[in-house]
Amino acid sequence: MTQHTECYPISILPHSSKLFLDYAEHREPLLPFFPSSPYSNGWMLHRSLLPETSRQRIADVLEEQSREFGAGRKASDNIEALRRGANAVVTGQQVTLLGGPLYTLFKAATAIRKAHDASAAGHPHVPIFWLASEDHDLAEADHVTFPSRHELHTLKLRMPEGAVVSPVGGLALGDAIQRVVSEAAGLLEPGPVMEALEEFYQPGERFSRAFGRLLSRVFEAEGLIVLDASSRECHALGAEVLRQAITSAEVLHNALIERDKLLVEHGYHSQVLVTPQSGLLFLIDAETGARLPLKRVGGRSGSGEFAAGRKNYSESALLEILEKEPERLSPNALLRPVFQDAILPTSAYIGGPAEIAYFAQSQVLYERMLGRTTPVLPRLSATLIEPSAAELLHRHELALTDVISLRPEELAVRLGARAMPIESKRKLSATGKSLEAELDELTAYMGSLDEGLGRSALVAASKMRYQMNRLRRLSANYQLQREASLRRHADSVALALFPDHHLQERLIGAAWFLSRYGEALPSLLVEHAAQECPGHKAIFL
Repeated sequence: MTQHTECYPISILPHSSKLFLDYAEHREPLLPFFPSSPYSNGWMLHRSLLPETSRQRIADVLEEQSREFGAGRKASDNIEALRRGANAVVTGQQVTLLGGPLYTLFKAATAIRKAHDASAAGHPHVPIFWLASEDHDLAEADHVTFPSRHELHTLKLRMPEGAVVSPVGGLALGDAIQRVVSEAAGLLEPGPVMEALEEFYQPGERFSRAFGRLLSRVFEAEGLIVLDASSRECHALGAEVLRQAITSAEVLHNALIERDKLLVEHGYHSQVLVTPQSGLLFLIDAETGARLPLKRVGGRSGSGEFAAGRKNYSESALLEILEKEPERLSPNALLRPVFQDAILPTSAYIGGPAEIAYFAQSQVLYERMLGRTTPVLPRLSATLIEPSAAELLHRHELALTDVISLRPEELAVRLGARAMPIESKRKLSATGKSLEAELDELTAYMGSLDEGLGRSALVAASKMRYQMNRLRRLSANYQLQREASLRRHADSVALALFPDHHLQERLIGAAWFLSRYGEALPSLLVEHAAQECPGHKAIFL
């Protein structure tokens, strides 16, 4: 299906943190924050220290859930391999409407590819997708965006009042999901993907189960294992990590504070704010079902006091909840990967830019709670370029970086400038070069006569250069008026590749591409999830 790819530095991605860029662009480990680099393969030969009883218990959970998610034979084979000693390459994401954005596929494809590569290196590995079903930020999960020919359409699920603070994964879809699926049918191509959405996203279905069934179906051929770790069984397996977050809260908090100071000393900033009251856990309120942050009262855990909402809890009370109802306690963003790797035989975790930056803080928790740190590897980062967009890039001699760096109106002006007659380009170029040369000579001469005169000359010269550039823009805009298609082309390519000034992978719903390219797309992404391009890929479809 693919014609070719182009590789760009990861630094072309807007709004990336300095910490992530430094980690991603260097082949040596960024110590002390990351013990390995994105290019290290040592993790492939890792042998998990997960106790055998824990391995069998998590395999039982995965086996039961795979049936619930309708997973295929290949996933069952992978679970059996894990039961017999295989390690895991893990990725994860908050459950989101209709499969979420495109990077959902990129995460899963990278985990699958890395598991393949590690198995080929000598020790069997399986890919696991961790559903972050306990997250309670419904505003991040209740919508999905699909493009049409000329605009973007954001489909939003209206949930009942009061559901916002509850874990999203456990929410039941109401009748409103039928409207959302119907709207999606008007934007997506008919076929297996649309049929799967209609089958899985039904009133009464849980948010996480619908997401897990869709992901299992999309990557059925690759044997992706999907895990919803919100169950009592999973929380019981990771109880020791949750226990330490309660009993060693002061020690762990101090370690995070010291790590934050070290990040600042190295020119970085904390990805997750750690305040004097910050804890590492959330607590599900027994009466309301709300997921509330468990804070350290007065910034001290030594007192044994914690607070969630308006209620206070002693250390012993929380330990009793952990014993009887472990599913009520869940990790925050910094503790979640540690909790994950306490119950899975993880060799490596696949993350996006923000998750990787979190690991620089989580690393101190890993060392104190597990005595090791799991390597984190960047997911595939890519822009999928369909034939129509590729034709426009070729016709107007544009690169992906042009589309990302310029706003649509600026892109249109550039197309207008390039479409001007040769004679107009020559005259503007000759005049511009002549003006530059004359101004350079004149300002230097005036500066030699008098320093103040020289400064005034520079100001006057900048105004002349501004007017010259204005003349170029006027000429380009005149060409745009003569060729109206140029502005349409600029808008079209921006909508396709950098929609609404966002990376395509972060905004456009995965289901849109799946409906257009079907089962060939997941295997294509697995193919391109290798590390031969350490930056951002343009994949021409």
